[in-house]
Amino acid sequence: MSRGYIVIPLFVLIALSILFFSHYFVYFSLAHFFGIAAPARRAMLAGILFLLPASFIASSILAHWSDNFFCRAVYFCSGLWLGVGLTLIVTLALAWGAWGTARLFTPSPRPAIFGWAAVALACLYSAYGVWNAYHPRVRDLTVRIKDLPPAWRGRKVAQLSDVHLGSILRAGFASRLVARVNAENPDLVAITGDLFDGADGKLEELAAPLGIYFVTGNHETYLGVERAYAALRTTPVRILADEMVVIDGLQVIGVSYPERGHSRDFAQALAQIPGFDPALPSLLLYHSPTHIAEAKAAGISLQLSGHAHHGQLFPIQFISRLVYGRYYHGLHMEGDYTLYASSGAGTWGPTMRTGNRPEIAVIQLESSSACVICSGLPRSRQ
Repeated sequence: MSRGYIVIPLFVLIALSILFFSHYFVYFSLAHFFGIAAPARRAMLAGILFLLPASFIASSILAHWSDNFFCRAVYFCSGLWLGVGLTLIVTLALAWGAWGTARLFTPSPRPAIFGWAAVALACLYSAYGVWNAYHPRVRDLTVRIKDLPPAWRGRKVAQLSDVHLGSILRAGFASRLVARVNAENPDLVAITGDLFDGADGKLEELAAPLGIYFVTGNHETYLGVERAYAALRTTPVRILADEMVVIDGLQVIGVSYPERGHSRDFAQALAQIPGFDPALPSLLLYHSPTHIAEAKAAGISLQLSGHAHHGQLFPIQFISRLVYGRYYHGLHMEGDYTLYASSGAGTWGPTMRTGNRPEIAVIQLESSSACVICSGLPRSRQ
C-alpha cells in the first residue's frame, strides 16, 4: 500500500485543525479588542472567518478547472488572506502581550487601541510582503569544488527554484525572471523544481551557453509530470530525469522528485545513473534539501535544492527548520560536499513574502585549491 493513503489524510486533518484553531484565535481576539458582543455580529464575524479559508480551498480547485480572470482574482484574494491572516495572528498575539502589560500599570486600558494597532501593523507588513514577492533579488555566492576542471574555474551557475508559474505568477513574471537571469550572463542555468504550479512557462528567451537544465519538484507531480515536460519541450530547457550530462569535465546530474504518495531509494537512484563517477567533480540538481548523507557518500561535490521557500511567510521558517533541520535554507559546506538550498523565486498560496526575500542564486565556481576571497559568502543585490 502506498504511504500516500495514510500521509495525505493525516496531512489534511492536521491542516484543517490548524486552520480552525488559528481562525478561532482571530475570532476571539477581534471580539475582545473591538468589544463585539452582540450575537448577530459575532455570528457574522464567525461566518466571514469560516468563508475566507474555505474560499481558498474552493478557488484552488476552481483555478485548476478553469483559467480565466475571475477564477484567478478569487484565487489571489483568497490566497492573500492566508498570508494576511497569519500575519494578523502574530500581531494579535503581540497585542495580547501589550494589553496584558498595560494592565499592570493602568486599571482599564482601552482594548480597541491594541486591536487597531494589530490590524494596522498586519496590513502594512502584508502590503510589504506582496511587494517583496514580486521583486526577487540576485544572490551572489562563490563555491569551491575539489578538483574542479580548469575550464570551469570562474564560471557561473544561475539557480532558479520554486517559481510556481500558475494562476497568479504568469508569463509576465516569468519574462522578468528570464531577463534578470540573462543579465547575469550565466554559463549554465539550473532549475531545481516547482517551476510550474498549473500553467506553462514562457522560457523561450532563457539563455546559457552551456545549457539550461531542469528537474521536477513536488508541484510538477501535482500538475502532471508529462504536462510539465510537454511545456518544456518548446523551450531550450533540457530535462534531467535521473540523467547526467558531462560538460567540460563536470558531471551535471538531475534526480527527479518522487511521484505523489511514493518514496524512492535516493542512493540507488544516484548509483544507477549511467556513467556517474563518484571520484569526479559533480553538480547535483534535486528539488528537496534532503538525502544529505546519501549525496555525501556518493561523492557529490555541490547539491542545489529549494522546496522550503525559506518558510515564505513569517514565522513559518521556524517550522521549516524543524522539518528540514539546518539545511532548510542557505549555504552549507561540509568537507568536499556543499549544499545550497535556495529560498526560491516565486510563491505558493499567498502571493506574499514576509521574513525573507525571493531570489535568483548566481554561484561562481572555483577550485578548492585556489585562494578565493570570501569564498562561499553570499552577497545580495536587488
